[in-house]
Amino acid sequence: MKKLIFIILAAYAAVFTLNAHAAGTTLSADTTKKKGKPPVIFPTPPVNPNRMFYVQRDPNPNTAIYELNIKNGQLNEDEPIHPYWIKYNDKGQHEELNYIQRKFAYGLNQKRLGTDKWDIRFVSYKKLAMELMKGNDGKYHIFALFGQKQAILNRIFVRIEGGSFWIPNVVYVELKGTDPSTGQELTERFKP
Repeated sequence: MKKLIFIILAAYAAVFTLNAHAAGTTLSADTTKKKGKPPVIFPTPPVNPNRMFYVQRDPNPNTAIYELNIKNGQLNEDEPIHPYWIKYNDKGQHEELNYIQRKFAYGLNQKRLGTDKWDIRFVSYKKLAMELMKGNDGKYHIFALFGQKQAILNRIFVRIEGGSFWIPNVVYVELKGTDPSTGQELTERFKP
């Protein structure tokens, strides 16, 4: 059941993109290998100091954004991360996740671990452990393991080839992040 739910996340979930080029968009190199289909352009979301990370996936550029849930200047301690869509394949508007997306795919389980620290996990794939906490810079970040190293998570890319709406064929999930001590970009890829 957990694998099926993750597969649903993958069908909806977002793709980690490579570095943005001057036009503010990125193109995943793997998407150019699809036979007979034009490559998908994955826009880089606008800079937002509250954004923790984003998720993209093929076959379309819609992007799930995960940002700090700030109301009246205060972090919502019960649900510190707020997910929503940027619908790039429409007009680029922001939309809330619908019920199915929140409960079975893109939503998050958020559990407080202590002062300024939360365990964050996708409802659809609890194996990916993430922590929301303040870094050495005094700002909140989402941290995840890249190999044996804890790093700041920036983007997730889910590569899908075929399958169906409910059971897509997830080829891999790729995490992109930053080593907080060196600033070096890190990549972790796995098959769920």
